[in-house]
Order: sequence, then structure tokens, then C-alpha cells
Amino acid sequence: MRRLTVTGLMLCALATGAQSQRRAARPWVDRWFITSDSVRLHYLSGGSGPGPTVVFVPGWTMPADIWEPQLRYFAGSRRVIALDPRSQGASQRTSDGNYTDRRARDIHELIAHLQAAPVVVVGWSMGVPEALELVEQFGTQDIAGLVLVDNFVWVPQGSPLAGFMDTLLFHLLRDRPVLTATFVRGMYRTPQDSTYLARITRTSLSTPTTTAYTLLASTFATGRRDWRPALDKLDRPLLFVGSALMRETADTVRNHVHDAQVEIFENAGHALFVDEPDHFNRVLEDFLKRLR
Repeated sequence: MRRLTVTGLMLCALATGAQSQRRAARPWVDRWFITSDSVRLHYLSGGSGPGPTVVFVPGWTMPADIWEPQLRYFAGSRRVIALDPRSQGASQRTSDGNYTDRRARDIHELIAHLQAAPVVVVGWSMGVPEALELVEQFGTQDIAGLVLVDNFVWVPQGSPLAGFMDTLLFHLLRDRPVLTATFVRGMYRTPQDSTYLARITRTSLSTPTTTAYTLLASTFATGRRDWRPALDKLDRPLLFVGSALMRETADTVRNHVHDAQVEIFENAGHALFVDEPDHFNRVLEDFLKRLR
């Protein structure tokens, strides 16, 4: 019995050591700041170097470290930040402010907290309207460039997309765990490790259902659906990166920002920066070089 106990302790120590090594190998640290409405938000911070800081904003109920392939790549040459938006990841859960306008203000306050302006904001999925709302509310004074990743900038009333959002909201209330597991698996076109998918699903579910519903409804269903006016205000370099489903949105972006750079990933899913990290990192790196 004693031998088994010692063996077990040794295995536990080895596992703990391995986890510590993995954490130590991460080129970022955990940081927090307090918003103007007293919400404690978490972000990842790493790297240093010339050029603007890159601020990554994840999508609906997703954690900051979903950007891990980008954090690891770019931390070797510049400062990188990944935000856990309010009520997501390691940030505080709150019943207030779970809508686009407030979350855009959170990004604005993060930039002020970092004292790093102007920055490049990279918004994915729900982070797209939040980044555009940032421009709508606060202009482009603190922005060196904007990167919009795989989401719509306009959802017409009565369109199939609007109907899809309503259906999504229905299933969110009816069976959140099933919807979330299906949604997470569907974000990828390339095979992902089952442990990774389970972690992303678990983290997504940690956002309360009422909050998850509010976020979607206020952004796409009952709230504002048209961010084209923000595109018209943009006077900074813009990169739009989308999957094959985003061709129409890509055309919209081109029509409103004449010198926008557009990249379509033909064989990637919604989380295209995870599906094809090397491709995405090259595209983003080229865009960043243009800013110099």
C-alpha cells in the first residue's frame, strides 16, 4: 500500500511539474483591470518590440486564449494582448453591460489602461461588431489598424441570416449544452483534439445562459444589425479575413473601405485562425508590416 501511495505521489508530482512547465512556456501572463462601471476584466499580456500593440478580441462566450496560435507567434516580435470580454473566460460575470456598446467601451478602456495607443484591434466573430462599435463611439484616434475576422457587418431584416439568428436563440434557451457542443465543433474544419474541444465548450458554458442569450439578442436579433456606417468612418488600414461563407461581406467591406485588404480562407471554418494558424499569421504579419 505504501509503495502504491509513493508511486501515486510521484506521478502527481510529475504531472504537476509538467503542467507548470507548460504554463511557464507560455509567452504571456495574466492581468486584470477595472472598468468604469466597476467590472473586473481579465486579459493576457505578452511580448514586446517595435510597432503597435495587437489587441485580440474573441467571439461570443469564447476565451482569450483561443488566440493562442497568434499569441505564441507574435509575442516573439511585438506586444500582444488578448481580452476576456465581460462575462467570458476569466473575466467577472455581470448582469450589466452585456451588449455591444458597453463591450466596445470596455475595449476602449483597456487600450487606455494599457497606455499603448495607437493599437491594432483584431476582432473575431462577435468581436467584429464590437470593434466597429469602438470606431463608431470613439473614432480612430487610438487605432493604428483594424482587423475583422469572419463575421457579418450587416444583417438585413427578414433575411435568411436574421432567421438563423432567431433559430439560434430558440435552441440556446431550449438546450444550451447541446447547442454549445455543436457550435464549438462546427467552428473548425480541421480535426481538433477532444480535450481542447471539451475545454472550449466548458469555458463557453461558463457564461450564464441568460447572459449568452442577451449577448446574441442585443447584437444580432433585436439590437442594431448594421455597422456599415462605422466602416464609412474608418480612416485607418483595414484587413478583413473570412471563410468562404463571407464573400458577400467581403464585397460590402470593399464597397465601404476602398483600400481594404480582404483575404478569404477557402477551406477553413469559423475559427480560421486555429484551422490555418500559419496562413492567418502570415496574412496578419504582412498587414502589420504595412502599418510601418
